[in-house]
Amino acid sequence: MMAGRPIIIGVTGGSGSGKSSVSKRILSEFTEMSVLVLAQDNYYKDQSHMPFEERLKTNYDHPFAFDNDLYYQQIQQFIKGETIEVPVYDYTQHNRSREVIIEPSRDVLILEGILIFEDKQIRDLCDIKVYVDTEDDIRLARRIQRDVVKRGRSVESVLKQYVEVVKPMHHQFTEPTKRYADIIVPEGGHNSVAIDLLTTKIHTILH
Repeated sequence: MMAGRPIIIGVTGGSGSGKSSVSKRILSEFTEMSVLVLAQDNYYKDQSHMPFEERLKTNYDHPFAFDNDLYYQQIQQFIKGETIEVPVYDYTQHNRSREVIIEPSRDVLILEGILIFEDKQIRDLCDIKVYVDTEDDIRLARRIQRDVVKRGRSVESVLKQYVEVVKPMHHQFTEPTKRYADIIVPEGGHNSVAIDLLTTKIHTILH
């Protein structure tokens, strides 16, 4: 259904805030249209020049961890209707893999990530900016559940990373970008009223 420039929706918030749930709810409301979720997590910098021991020290919650120049470039290609080659990040190697995912342009592009509003050039491309606002303790509980069950990590290692890196980076870089949001969604995808308002706004723009 491509007709002109795609609608771009930015969805941000802290780790474990429910960004993915909000994006999935948007997807479910626009099944008649082609939608792509382009996660910022795919655009961590290539670290092939670094030894593995150095890569282990990567702070994934700091703006410097992201290759925002490539992210911005591919969003621009997407806007022009071009097919993009989305990088794939290998967390076991702490490096970008050789694999890419081929994605054609769509009607709606959802940008999802913890720091997409921190970068002005990416922020300014968004037609709608959404901040998913969830309390720290809830986000921590979700992170423990995800990392222990799905990634095989210990509770102790998750807590240590959260206290030393994730929480301070969130308050320094992610939470301040709330001021750029058009819509603030408390508690993520469970907030049906906020999701309804958001999808109504998207329909208004589309039509």
